[in-house]
Amino acid sequence: MKKGHLIVFISTLLMVFSHIALGQNNRINTSNSIGWYNYFGTFKVSSKFGIHSEYQWRRNNIIANWQQSLLRLGVNYNKNPNVLFRIGYAWIETFPYGEFPINGLGREFTEHRIFQMAQVSHKEGAVDFTHRFMLEQRFVGKYSSANVSNEDEFPLLNRARYMVKLQAPLNKKKNLYAAVYDEIFIGFGKNVNANVFDQNRIGILLGFKLNKNVKIEIGYLNQTLELGRLVGGQNVFQNNNGLIINSNFNFDFTKKSQE
Repeated sequence: MKKGHLIVFISTLLMVFSHIALGQNNRINTSNSIGWYNYFGTFKVSSKFGIHSEYQWRRNNIIANWQQSLLRLGVNYNKNPNVLFRIGYAWIETFPYGEFPINGLGREFTEHRIFQMAQVSHKEGAVDFTHRFMLEQRFVGKYSSANVSNEDEFPLLNRARYMVKLQAPLNKKKNLYAAVYDEIFIGFGKNVNANVFDQNRIGILLGFKLNKNVKIEIGYLNQTLELGRLVGGQNVFQNNNGLIINSNFNFDFTKKSQE
């Protein structure tokens, strides 16, 4: 790993762990067993442009109950094989789960999200590195009082994300691989409330490429999430651990048109 990339990675981890350590004395810790079952599809429609689609079926108690439903659509622009830009929209439904629901009234809520993404990839020896930077403008549903039955306010929450992912082949055919990633989420803006640190995710994956278009990944996911509200004057941290399964589809429609 190049020195610059190592510094970025270590700095990110230190920022996460220092935040967690500083808040130990004034926080409530809770945990959940989660299962995330995800579809990702990319469809190349020209030499530079493509369509991105995904659906994430996020469950609590591994699979028994809802945690979250996330649908995301976007347009890709490939500047070159190592640099990708994406803009798009996401629709999220978050459900009450765990000891302390994210919504203070214990209700589900809708979120509409606009996002911008830049992704940079490079190779160091046998290891593939991916750095992903995202900005999100989140219009999060809010109940103005316990008397209303539907969200009647959608305040804007801004969030920045950075992910680093390392992937390496495990056999000569390179169709079996291992990957590890860490992603930190930081809130900013006037409505940030209690969670400047929003969450952190760590994943360890085992992947298998079925063919040039399809690959499957299965692994372990840790999600450390801070609620955007205080409970009894204390910050609430969820430490969620569980299963993640990804199905990835990548199709190049330009080749068919050329044929």
